[in-house]
Amino acid sequence: MNRGTGSSAGPRPFAHSLWMAGTPASKMRYLDLSTFLRQRFGCRIHKIPVDAGFTCPNRDGTISSDGCIYCDAKGSGTGAWKKGIDVAGQIRRAMGPMRRKYKAAGFLAYFQAFTNTYAPLERLRTLYDEALSIPGVVGLCIGTRPDCLEDPVLDLIQSYTSRGMVWLELGLQSAHDETLRRIKRGHDYETFRHAVMEAARRGILVCAHLIVGLPGEGMEEVRLSTARISGLPLHGVKLHCLYVVRGTALERMFRDGLYEPWSRDRYVDAVCDILERIPPQWVVQRLAADPPRDTLVAPLWTLDKQATVAAIRHRLEERDTWQGRLLGHPMERLPV
Repeated sequence: MNRGTGSSAGPRPFAHSLWMAGTPASKMRYLDLSTFLRQRFGCRIHKIPVDAGFTCPNRDGTISSDGCIYCDAKGSGTGAWKKGIDVAGQIRRAMGPMRRKYKAAGFLAYFQAFTNTYAPLERLRTLYDEALSIPGVVGLCIGTRPDCLEDPVLDLIQSYTSRGMVWLELGLQSAHDETLRRIKRGHDYETFRHAVMEAARRGILVCAHLIVGLPGEGMEEVRLSTARISGLPLHGVKLHCLYVVRGTALERMFRDGLYEPWSRDRYVDAVCDILERIPPQWVVQRLAADPPRDTLVAPLWTLDKQATVAAIRHRLEERDTWQGRLLGHPMERLPV
């Protein structure tokens, strides 16, 4: 049963099947998440961010106590868990406004804050079950690190694929080990590659997170990272420009003149370079991030996400390029 969508047909096959079938092209030059979800469910689906009170091995002393250089104390979380709002409460609070504002008919519970597989197996099961028990929730998105995916955890996540859509969102940030050491990520590229292979072997949809503008990287490093991951059995990618927030090691670097954020124009070109180097069936889940307004230090242009996305679309038109172009895929075969 395709819960919450008013249909018993269930999700449709993954976008690759649509692409192979020669779905008529739209004016979009990349496969965005909203299009993909509408293709799968036949209605509007929205993600609801969930803070389940997790921590991270890069903060609790297992690997380090400092975290990645760009990560603040919230770890991209809302702080809802510390306020005493459980997973079900967070989801229910968000559903009404999203239904009214976006006409959403179904929801994906996005476990976002910190490392959402970094807990005992039974706690993970309880939290994931809690999210999926809410009528209207049609699947899970689980954000985590590639070094926190032991076989029992992957087996647990696989078990939910029969109950709804399941995305595993893996933070890679860069495919260069030197950069990963520089940003104090705490794992290497091979760990990421292994996690992707194991998840894909279990039929789990995997989305890779890449950050553009990391210290020591330029356009060439971004292109090489993209080329390196494009041959993996991934199903999606999330992109965002590195931004500086208060209370991070990156802020200290910025204040000391050791790091200069990228301009919007440079970022836009980098995103276009990435898109034309990834397979056309990958879902582009994000083109730009949503930095916290109250703690953002730089660059200020990242606060206007709509302008950034519009600039990317305009640049794709200017360059007459599209997702997968450099892999030899014509635009009319895009699954949008």
